[in-house]
Amino acid sequence: MSRSFDLAADYQDDVEQVHKAFCDEQYWLARLADSGADESTLDSIRLGADGRIDVVTTQVVAHDRLPAIVAQIHKGDLLVKREESWTAIDGGEATGHIIGTMPGVPITLSGTGQLTPHPDGVGARLACQATVEARIPLVGSKIEKFIGKQLMDLLITRQHFTNMWISENS
Repeated sequence: MSRSFDLAADYQDDVEQVHKAFCDEQYWLARLADSGADESTLDSIRLGADGRIDVVTTQVVAHDRLPAIVAQIHKGDLLVKREESWTAIDGGEATGHIIGTMPGVPITLSGTGQLTPHPDGVGARLACQATVEARIPLVGSKIEKFIGKQLMDLLITRQHFTNMWISENS
């Protein structure tokens, strides 16, 4: 079974500025450093001539910092591999795709994002649809719900970080 979540975050800057941040290696390095993970690496970043960006990151959370529900099903530190890509801006919008895996843990996350001008005409909005699948008997649905809550918190944290990073680096 899987669970889907619809999430959204508003940015103070326009689509072009947010997308430009997403295409900046220094943004990713700063974002990973600010992630709260015990270890973070920017495994690869590829910028296409057309404005597309493909990023692969790895983050490690020490076992003693894992939420109890996750620590019950996974012994040792948790490694999270994330692949994120964004299209070039087309018609004032960009589309993103995210895949998250945790090697050795039967949980996957996939999602799409639409970065568009904010409906009120100021800034940008990132609307995301994420699907979490935890193939774990008895507790899978609890874990999916927990991860969905964490995704909303993460989206808000990323929104604040991105707003701050753009204001400090533009």
